[in-house]
Amino acid sequence: MRRFILSLLGVAALAIAAIAVLPSLISSDWVRAELGRQLSAATGSSIAFNGPVNLSAFPYLAVVAEDVTLSAEAEGITAEFAEVSGSVALSSLWSDRLHIKQIALDRPVIVLEEKAADEAASTADRGNETGSGDPLPALVAFLERSAIESVSITSGTFIRRSAEDHEEIVSDVELTLSAPDVDDAFSLSASARVGERSYQTSFTISTLRSLLERQPADVTLTAEADPAPAPGLTNFEASGQVTLNANGSYQIRGGEVEAGEQAFSLNALFVPGERARFLVDLEADRLDLTPFMDVAPETSQTEAPAADTAKPANLQFLAGFDADMSINAAALTLGEISASDVSFSAALKDGELAAELGHLEIDAGSLAANVATDVTAAEPVFRGRLASKGLDIAKLSALAGESVPVSGALTIDAGFAFRGLDGEAIRKTVDLAGTIGLRDAAYTLPGIADETMREVKAKKITARIESLAKPLRVAGRLQWRNKPVDVDLQIPAADTILAGNLSAAGIPLKLQVKMPDANLSLDGKAALAGTYAGKLGFSTADLSAFLAGLGQSGAESIGPLAFNGHVDAGATGVSFQNASISVNGVEGAGSGSVELATPLKIMAALNFDELDLARLAGARSRAPQAKAATGAEPADVPLDLSALRSIDATIKVNAKKLGYGKVFAGPVATSLVVSDGVASLTLPEAPFYGGHVVASLRADSSQSEPSIALKTSISGASAAPLLTDMAGFKHLEGSLKAEFDVTGAGRTSGALAKSLQGNANVGFSDGAIRGIDIANVYNNLVSLMTSGFKQDESKATTFTELGASFAIEGGVARTEDLKLVGPLIRMTGNGAADLAQSTLNFRLEPRLVASLKGQGAEISTDGIGVPVVVEGSFAAPRIYPDLSDLLKNPDAALAKLKDFGLPIDKLPIGDLLNEDGAGAAVKDLLGGTLDKALKDKAFKQEEQQLSIEEIIGGEPAPKPDEAAVEIPTNEEAAKADAPTEQPANGTEVPSEEADGPMEGFFKQLLR
Repeated sequence: MRRFILSLLGVAALAIAAIAVLPSLISSDWVRAELGRQLSAATGSSIAFNGPVNLSAFPYLAVVAEDVTLSAEAEGITAEFAEVSGSVALSSLWSDRLHIKQIALDRPVIVLEEKAADEAASTADRGNETGSGDPLPALVAFLERSAIESVSITSGTFIRRSAEDHEEIVSDVELTLSAPDVDDAFSLSASARVGERSYQTSFTISTLRSLLERQPADVTLTAEADPAPAPGLTNFEASGQVTLNANGSYQIRGGEVEAGEQAFSLNALFVPGERARFLVDLEADRLDLTPFMDVAPETSQTEAPAADTAKPANLQFLAGFDADMSINAAALTLGEISASDVSFSAALKDGELAAELGHLEIDAGSLAANVATDVTAAEPVFRGRLASKGLDIAKLSALAGESVPVSGALTIDAGFAFRGLDGEAIRKTVDLAGTIGLRDAAYTLPGIADETMREVKAKKITARIESLAKPLRVAGRLQWRNKPVDVDLQIPAADTILAGNLSAAGIPLKLQVKMPDANLSLDGKAALAGTYAGKLGFSTADLSAFLAGLGQSGAESIGPLAFNGHVDAGATGVSFQNASISVNGVEGAGSGSVELATPLKIMAALNFDELDLARLAGARSRAPQAKAATGAEPADVPLDLSALRSIDATIKVNAKKLGYGKVFAGPVATSLVVSDGVASLTLPEAPFYGGHVVASLRADSSQSEPSIALKTSISGASAAPLLTDMAGFKHLEGSLKAEFDVTGAGRTSGALAKSLQGNANVGFSDGAIRGIDIANVYNNLVSLMTSGFKQDESKATTFTELGASFAIEGGVARTEDLKLVGPLIRMTGNGAADLAQSTLNFRLEPRLVASLKGQGAEISTDGIGVPVVVEGSFAAPRIYPDLSDLLKNPDAALAKLKDFGLPIDKLPIGDLLNEDGAGAAVKDLLGGTLDKALKDKAFKQEEQQLSIEEIIGGEPAPKPDEAAVEIPTNEEAAKADAPTEQPANGTEVPSEEADGPMEGFFKQLLR
């Protein structure tokens, strides 16, 4: 370029000389050839005048040449000029000072070819031999002997071509240079278009002589661009004093710079040469970067370059010089962020640019950064590091145009890298590695009104980033409800840090949360607005306790809870698919939705292997024998169905087994419907203990007291396993057919049981009563009276039919028509079952057939009076013959025994049945002999004999301080004959009135 400028000066000088010597003397062809030769020799370039050359002498010596070409191969420069014109004052003919009036270059096209590295180095070496590369000394030396009123370029074009055939064009070049005298002002103004941007600039020096004498000279520089290269940077102005140092460098002191609306003080040093060097120090009291963040003006659609021809921005214009820059600002403003004590430095050497933000104080913390790049690259790659001890999260989110429910300080220590200069390229290529932390942070959970519940705190938590291409992982401990919460969170770093609108787009995440009373896992996509879609897992050992810790209620009956499935949650509702659910150990799977309205609207379809309504409702399993063994009453727990009033639900249920406690039917397909506080469940005909069952259940919470209604029809069910599972009752076998219609209400389970009312019809066929063989009782009555009765589970009373109808009132089911028909025995009876207390109290009246082997007609047993009593708990009832009626009418009993063919002659009771001489012996016995003998026998056999309690119950007598079990008997017999309490072994209990001789005798037998 230096050689090109010297060539232009030479062209002007020789053209003026030619004007003075050659006008009108020589032909124009010779003039063109000779002028081209002389100028080429003087400038070292090839210059040709291909068009007409016109010379004139008045009023100025002037030349006008058309179609002029210039070629400087060593410099890689070629130029074409449509017209070159120049003129000088006539005084230049006799004076040693050349006075140039005008040099004008019209429509020049100048091409600069970028040469290969080895050629460029060779050219640089030649340039170093000829000078420093600074054109100003040559210009000043020329101006000492010359005066230039005007040098202009009109409609010029500069083309720069690289080795890769890339082409840069500067068009519409307009330039005016004026240097009338070395002691006058030097001025330069120019305008041009590069791509879609137009530039205008002006440059003035107060006097060139001051520079030659190394004295300060005033200098000004202005530049404007349209559209602005950066938001807020529409114009640039600089002024100051420049001094030429002894080493050829230029020093600027006390300068002022205005860029946009920002003002700086400037001190700079320019060292010219083949590789020029700049040193610049800028200082500002206040630097506002907010205008630079505004959106750049948009060009019209017609002016916009095509997408496929647009070239990426680069920094190659910085490759031709070295520089050192520092910027210091006492205060900096960026939107709502204010900073102080800002220091920035940059160094450019041999194409390597390194910049450092040494300090940027922002509110509660500071920020520091550094970056480096190669400016010679067509698409520069930037690498650096960013560090902060604390940035206010709220103000950073405001800068990003977001409002986030997080407060606290953000700490950063991370390296970064990206390629390109525009925002889109940076977002596509940026990468980050390091740590990002939160200090004294708090996050507000959406949709929670309770302030103590909605705030999650973190004293310090750190996230490590390996790369934006890998998930960012946050692991640490939070505080929620004053309890520790361990968190392990993975989120895609690129989507999180670079996403344009987090609140709408959402963030892919994996989250594990462990609390003292619950665990939560997420694997999906969540947004700050409170929406989530993806997998969700939740488990707690006690949901009621967990909700109580949250200040919530309504799940008192739910303990262990687990959920795993795909969830779509939003502000208005939640849906789930392919979910597995476990409530109180009842496991199911299915899909559904919950609409967050009032009441909640629930739709679901669930599948179960085993649906236990007892466990689902929170019932605690208890062995059926527990009450009998401990004597404790059944647990009375609150019955709260109020939650039914807050939901409307339709839940389709498919279960392989459905039941309550140990009683199950299945497989079952049904629906649970909840509406207006009423839950209804209809069980269609389903397999049930070898038979079938149909049932409907209705639970009503719409009234002040919750109530239930149950209708059930059972046919062909196996009674033994059913009654065992239902109540632990193991003493009845057969095929069951039954119908129940029961209702009840109460605020506790006990009150509900005591309020039950309705009716039931129960029938058994082809079964047996376990624990007693009634026919065998009569067949061995004599042995029974001598040795006592003991309940034996291996014995049974078989029957073909057993049935009864019950009226249920106050939780007690009563019957008066119990009937049993068997091959050896017939029975009728009555009694009651207390459903609230789980106890039985039945009295059965047997009648035998004529033969104990099962043949013949029925024989009444009224004279014997041995009814069968069933009493006690469901799980452990006592089944025994009541022998007290034998004492009421012993004559009839003996007659019946004789009718049955029993061996009564083995008993010494014949004398008691006549009044002959033997009667005297009986009377003697009654007078004392027999009584004494019997007492002696009783004394000898005291340890082997059974008490009356052992005879009728087969168990030891209760201790005196224990409550004796009442044996239901005929009321009149109980009043007249039966003692209210049974005596213990060897204990005589006096009756209120003396026994008769027969009664005393039978009592001795029974004892």
